[in-house]
Amino acid sequence: MTPMHRPSFALTAETGPGTARLRVTGDLDHETTGELVGAVRLHLDGRPAPDDLHLDFAALSTCDSTGLSGLLLVHRLAGARGTRLHLDNRPSFLERLLDITGTLEYLTAPPGEEPPGQAGNGEPEQRTGAL
Repeated sequence: MTPMHRPSFALTAETGPGTARLRVTGDLDHETTGELVGAVRLHLDGRPAPDDLHLDFAALSTCDSTGLSGLLLVHRLAGARGTRLHLDNRPSFLERLLDITGTLEYLTAPPGEEPPGQAGNGEPEQRTGAL
């Protein structure tokens, strides 16, 4: 049996006035998500925190449930610091994962817009009537 070759994981960072960009290469999974979250924390902890944080996924190979969990954590960290999160160059498999899990609109909603199902106070919207 031939062993499967896993693409190596790499992060490349670029910063500019008010912005930080992290290019993610390889697998975002249980072995690598902590590295992404750690790099995001470093950039968000800078003074001042960037206005925009771009995660570029053009070279992403896979994303598992731990990777998704990491993206949700990154979203919370960025929001707590007033930084807009951008998920750039999402491959179709990532788009599908986000769509299936109901996190696509949550993670990609423009700043100042609440995703569907959220009231302005962060509580789920109360709906009445028949489903």
